[in-house]
Amino acid sequence: MREAELWSRMEEVLGAGYARAWADLVVMSDIGGRTVSEAIAAGVSFKTIWRAVWAQLELSESLR
Repeated sequence: MREAELWSRMEEVLGAGYARAWADLVVMSDIGGRTVSEAIAAGVSFKTIWRAVWAQLELSESLR
């Protein structure tokens, strides 16, 4: 997964206006107690980040 796909998926489920704010605010244990933005800066794989977002938001299996 590439960064653009991660953002596209997040915007799809959270809305374009909210996805970036959510990425800066929500801390998730699945990515080391980081926000999405912090995880990206730390070099965590985009696929790992998406899986954490998917779990945090309790999204349907079809969006995994």
